[in-house]
Amino acid sequence: MSNNAKPTRNESLEYYRRVTQNFNVNIHLFEEVMEVSRSQVADGGSLMGDGKKVFHIRSSKATYTCDHVIIATGFYDIPYLLQVPGEELPKVTHYYSDPHFYAFQDVVVVGAMNSAVDAALETFRKGARVTMVVKGDAIGSRVKYWVKPDIENRIKEGSIKAYFNASLKTIREHEVDIDTPEGPVTLKNDWVIAATGYQPNLNFLEKTGIELSDDDVRCPVLNADTHETNIPGIYLAGVICGGMNTHRLFIENSREHAVMIFKDIRQKAQDA
Repeated sequence: MSNNAKPTRNESLEYYRRVTQNFNVNIHLFEEVMEVSRSQVADGGSLMGDGKKVFHIRSSKATYTCDHVIIATGFYDIPYLLQVPGEELPKVTHYYSDPHFYAFQDVVVVGAMNSAVDAALETFRKGARVTMVVKGDAIGSRVKYWVKPDIENRIKEGSIKAYFNASLKTIREHEVDIDTPEGPVTLKNDWVIAATGYQPNLNFLEKTGIELSDDDVRCPVLNADTHETNIPGIYLAGVICGGMNTHRLFIENSREHAVMIFKDIRQKAQDA
């Protein structure tokens, strides 16, 4: 049960952990899928003949075979980099988690959307001295409506410093340089949280043989009723279905993907 209108991160993780445990889901953690291929298998088990196609999943730890593949890789694997000197320093992260880690330290948060706002507010409330660097002239319009007034008021009162129409130019071990409309600014700095967004691993889909649209969205080709791709037996679920348009799909409107996928798999099994 959630104590709030929306579950917290810990509540969600606890729910998913219990589902995995109760339904005995065969889950393999910290194992990257490197390649998905398929071969023809005859009734006798030979890789020749007119038998069914099976998929071979090569991971960083093992190789598996299966009849169907569902790819639900989301879009958090590849962050958009700042492309500035010093980004490789250990003090720079594109993934924010525990606000206590930054307590009583000088933190720069780059970005103006939900991830950046959450990082700025939470680290500020744990005692961090927070500065936001925003390339636009305001906090993002898609920031959660119950959070947006909070960050705007903290900036207005000066609790969180924000540079708008600005960009981070250089990161050093103990300082950062910021370009602002009023000129360059150098700040003392311990940590940089670069909440600049992420992109889906579409190269993995292409390498698997899944077709993508020719436009900038690069939307994967799939059957809207079944979520099966141009490769029979390979399905997509979740945000990855939208290609570069990562704001169209989220938890609430992509849960139905699983229903469509497994309905199609069961129907094919009945028809076989």
